[in-house]
Amino acid sequence: MSTLKLTPDQQALLRCPRCHAPVQWTDDVMHCVAPACEARYPVTEGVPVLIDESRSIFDIADFLARRETTFRSSDRILKDTFSGLMPRIGHNVKAARNYARLAELLAARATPDRRARVLVVGGRILGKGMEPLAAHPALELVETDLAHGPRTMLICDGHDLPFVDGVFDCVIVQAVLEHVLDPVRCVAEIHRVLLPDGLVYAETPFMQQVHMGPYDFTRFTHLGHRRLFRHFEEIESGASCGTGMALAWAWQYFLLSLTARRLPRALLRGVAALTAFPLKYLDFLLIDTPGTLDGASGVYFLGRKSETVLSDRVLVRGYRGAM
Repeated sequence: MSTLKLTPDQQALLRCPRCHAPVQWTDDVMHCVAPACEARYPVTEGVPVLIDESRSIFDIADFLARRETTFRSSDRILKDTFSGLMPRIGHNVKAARNYARLAELLAARATPDRRARVLVVGGRILGKGMEPLAAHPALELVETDLAHGPRTMLICDGHDLPFVDGVFDCVIVQAVLEHVLDPVRCVAEIHRVLLPDGLVYAETPFMQQVHMGPYDFTRFTHLGHRRLFRHFEEIESGASCGTGMALAWAWQYFLLSLTARRLPRALLRGVAALTAFPLKYLDFLLIDTPGTLDGASGVYFLGRKSETVLSDRVLVRGYRGAM
C-alpha cells in the first residue's frame, strides 16, 4: 500500500464527493462508509482521486492511466522551448504583495497548537507569488488539482470539494474559476468548507484569450467577480494583471490567428514576445488607476466568509472604473 501525500489529520477531513459521508483508506482505495453509497475511489502514487463521475466532466480512468487532462504536455513542448528563450509578455503585478498580506492574515489565525489550514484549488504547481505561503511555518497547505503535478496531494473537482464543512482557514483559487463550468457552484463549495470567518483569495482573468483549449469557459469584470463572491465580505479587490498585459496578449493571439500549424505558431509566439514584452512594464505604473479596472487582464478578490449577502444595488455602487 502506497503512502498518501495527505497527512493523517488531512485524511480525516476527506468526504465522499457523492454523498459527503466519511471515507476510509484501505488497500489503495478510498471507501465511502455510507451503506447506501459505498463508492470506491482509487489512489494513484499516493494521490486519492475523489471525483464523482456522474457530476464531473472528468473520468477517473484518465488519472489512473496518467493521461493528460487539462494540461497537454505534448502541445507545450515546442511552445515552452521557444518561450524559455523569449521575454515574457505578461506579469502578475499584485500576486506577491497580495500573498504576503494573506500570509500575515493567516499567521494571525494560527496558534502554538494549530497551523492555519489552507486549501489550494488548482495547486498542481506553486502559483505565482505564493512563495510566502508555502514557506510559512504557521501555515498548512492542502493542494488539489485536476491534473497530476509535483504538488498535487489530491485530485478532485472544485464543483464537489470532498471535504467536511467548515474546516479551512483559507481557500485559494488562482487562475482557476475561468476553467470551471459553474463558477457559482464552485464558490458555494468554497464557502461551505471554510471556517465561519475563513478567508478566500481568488485571481481570475478578465481580458484574456483562451489558454487551456476546451477547458476554458468564463471571464469576469471587476464587478462581475465581486458578485461571484457576494456571500463574502470584501477585504480588498482590484486588478492583478493590467492593461499592458491585456494588450500584449491580444497582439499575440492576433498573430496566432494567422495559422493553426504548430511550428509557425511557436515562431509567432516568439515574434509576439519580442515586440510586446515592454507593455507589461506599464502595468507597474497603471495597475491601480480606474481605467485599468475597465480593461485589466485579470482581477483579484480577497474576502472573508459572511452570512450576509451583498445586494446588487450595493454592488453597482461599488463600481470604481473610469466610465
